[in-house]
Amino acid sequence: MNTCEVTAVIPTYNRSKQLLKAINKILECDPQPEEIIVHVDANDTATQVVLHSSKFQSVKVIQSATQVGPGGGRNKSIARARNPIVASFDDDSYPIDPDYFARLLQLFEIFPKAAVIGSAIFHQNETVTPDEYTATWVADFVGCGCAYRRDVFLQTKGYVQLPVAYGMEETDLSLRLHHLGWGVLQSPWLRVFHDTKLEHHSNPKITAASIANQALLAYLRYPATLWWLGGMQCLSRISWLMRHQRWNGIMTGLFSIPGLIRQQHHHRQTVSSQSLLSYLRLRRGGTSDIPTLEVL
Repeated sequence: MNTCEVTAVIPTYNRSKQLLKAINKILECDPQPEEIIVHVDANDTATQVVLHSSKFQSVKVIQSATQVGPGGGRNKSIARARNPIVASFDDDSYPIDPDYFARLLQLFEIFPKAAVIGSAIFHQNETVTPDEYTATWVADFVGCGCAYRRDVFLQTKGYVQLPVAYGMEETDLSLRLHHLGWGVLQSPWLRVFHDTKLEHHSNPKITAASIANQALLAYLRYPATLWWLGGMQCLSRISWLMRHQRWNGIMTGLFSIPGLIRQQHHHRQTVSSQSLLSYLRLRRGGTSDIPTLEVL
């Protein structure tokens, strides 16, 4: 089987059945990534045993004794990667198209200002639409189906390590990349299947984290003069949760904000007001400052 200069990274915790399926799907691609790294979180020895006893002994395994979350796992894996392009998956996501990694390398070559390229992601019970040879600049990406320029990712110092990172992980990295003049590209030519129904998003822990993480993002990255904007975003998030009857976790999220900020205070490194407002315009559907080619 042919390989290409891509490292695939997968953070996992206690889901060995899904993980083995995802690795199998990646290995069915042609070309395959030259390297696969799996980060096993929170001293999950059962998954490590399964990997070492399976046919995937060529897979590199990184073990963390304490919980570092998916972002922390990606940080460690990308730091260890030996290829300039790093493809990111969850332990239940994988490419749909067999030439996924070849397409990925082609897009990075065509778009030298792209620090991250995101895929079209499909979930259970969703129609998988045909691939389209197009690409557009966007504000955000999803970590279960994207790829990074390793050197640029390392310049940002990666993700803030959080056990539950909803609302923080990719948004925070996207904002910092935008501030540095890099772009996030989205292309439906890359297709990833995420083997879940997303029912876990209604979990009270995720509800709480989505509120607290929004406040943390504002504290760490927004200039103090724009903290009011972060407050408005928190209120908007709470309003959305209430409209969708996700009451459990709202108060927990609000009360956890001060402790979370104290815990992560050392990560505070703000972007400029200009960068923040430019990023938010792009997020609302505006245009990027980076020249784009809509149809390849």
